[in-house]
Amino acid sequence: MNIIIASSNKGKIVEIQRWLPEHTVTPYSEILGSFEIEETGKTFQENAIIKAKDIVKRLEESKYDKEYIVISDDSGITVPALNNEPNIYSARYAGENASDKENNTKLISKLNEKNISKTKAFYTACLAVAYKKEVYTTHGWMHGEVINQEKGDGGFGYDPLFIPDGYENTLGILENSVKKELSHRSKALSLAMKVIGVILK
Repeated sequence: MNIIIASSNKGKIVEIQRWLPEHTVTPYSEILGSFEIEETGKTFQENAIIKAKDIVKRLEESKYDKEYIVISDDSGITVPALNNEPNIYSARYAGENASDKENNTKLISKLNEKNISKTKAFYTACLAVAYKKEVYTTHGWMHGEVINQEKGDGGFGYDPLFIPDGYENTLGILENSVKKELSHRSKALSLAMKVIGVILK
């Protein structure tokens, strides 16, 4: 089955490709070209659905003739001590087209403003699976703490600031095998695989 990923985030694409080795996984940009999908939803679920439907619509308009499933993801980190920021704005916390480094710097600054060196936080991932005229969604969460300094250069996004529950190192230091086991996206993908298994029967 052709799995088309409704994301231009290289880190997300690689993570999804690791999970779906038996399928042909292709970023939408390789078929439709590069463009931004406007995220106008108020929740991770709404944004994931918007992205999946947008890619399906464009594929139909382009007369794409292979059978496919579109998978979209909306995810981010939430810090309760910071009024639940950045939440759905995680990718653009420091502004539109902000880099991971710029977003991390802003989060560190917000923590320092409140004299917080470590506090509870959690990641949320919502995946939308679009097949033919139906859209299904799954969720996954990862709980832990954020710190006010970057540690490690692995992963992407806020990984260098996030320490999962039960661990002493950030996701920027932990091995990929550990992150795959803990990841909010992995949990949502695991459920999405069950959905895909059912709809392809």
